[in-house]
Amino acid sequence: MADAGDTGATAPIAVLGVTGSVAAFKAADIAARLRRAGVRVQPVLTRAGARFITPLTLSALAGRRALEDLWDEGERPLHLELSRADLVVIAPATADFIARAALGRADDLLSALLLARAPGRPVLFAPAMETELWRNPLTRRHVETLEGLGAHRIGPIAGPLGSGGTGMGRMADVDAIVAACLDLLAGPRDLDGMRLVVTAGPTQEPIDAVRYVGNRSSGKMGYALARRARARGARVTLVSGPVALEAPAGVDLVRVARAAEMAEATARLTADADAIVAAAAVADYAPVQAREDKMRRGPGGLTLELASTPDVLAGAVALPGRERRVCVGFAAEVGDPAPSALDKCRRKGLDLCVGNDIADPDTTFGAPDNRVVLAYPDGRLERLELMRKEEVADRILDRVAALWRERR
Repeated sequence: MADAGDTGATAPIAVLGVTGSVAAFKAADIAARLRRAGVRVQPVLTRAGARFITPLTLSALAGRRALEDLWDEGERPLHLELSRADLVVIAPATADFIARAALGRADDLLSALLLARAPGRPVLFAPAMETELWRNPLTRRHVETLEGLGAHRIGPIAGPLGSGGTGMGRMADVDAIVAACLDLLAGPRDLDGMRLVVTAGPTQEPIDAVRYVGNRSSGKMGYALARRARARGARVTLVSGPVALEAPAGVDLVRVARAAEMAEATARLTADADAIVAAAAVADYAPVQAREDKMRRGPGGLTLELASTPDVLAGAVALPGRERRVCVGFAAEVGDPAPSALDKCRRKGLDLCVGNDIADPDTTFGAPDNRVVLAYPDGRLERLELMRKEEVADRILDRVAALWRERR
């Protein structure tokens, strides 16, 4: 499985099996979204699957060549190599493929790698078929066989079908499939029972109807934290400023625009939370007066009177119940962020502050990677090497989980 280079070498690998259903077009979205979540996706199509979606489409979205033939990469046991992936997900899974898998057939690459897969390794089926096929006793028996062997299943659901009718047999929603994949890839759910609030993205403080004071935060770090926390079992609420990112599957998303809105939502939600990770880049100042119309260009310059915005993190830290709540902040600096992160950690009464250098060309705004330093109130500094933001998120959540367990 050739690495596409867009995920770290330690990132989990998922084989995405695509079989011959009209729902195969949704596999493209599944591949793209798993890849954005930091998963290395290897598409494998059956002959029928390739009639519904082209290998080229899946290759482009997964970032690696879609495979079809049992000997696709020469005379080597490719099915054995693929069988060792961290997850195999079949989406869509037709009645025919479910039957072949339950009977132990191995006449193509996808069925062969399933047969070679070690017991206990996660396999997820997302059935998609007409209602009559789903309700057939033979299909039910095959599904029960696979589940009895430890396979996971999501769906099907009721809805519009490929025939034009409506009924049970529609493949589960992409959101639900992606969330199930991430849950299975997460390993132990060490955050089960935790209520976590994450803030992400910038805020925009209006000057007039079209202009605002803001910053270049992409929100990617906060969204990675929300995704990984959800996958590890936490109940996550994401308070997000305006970003061009999809809502993470299984996460409660609260959209805000201004710092005051983020402060209100964060305080309200954190009051009942076990932890808050404040990754948002909140604007420090906002225009005192915002015009409702659009200002016109005039002679000379423009002077804006700015006032301080609410301190979102300080407001959350000051809420009752601080002794049981884990509080994490971020400090973005130009240059070494350690002194600023340590100062912020102590000054705001945090359990941990994550510092990053926004001038670092490897970790500039919008980059997929981050290089951070973790500062603790006792003066300890922990510097992490450059890694994908999903991996950084897991390192941060490891510390949050340990503190949470202590306080419980």
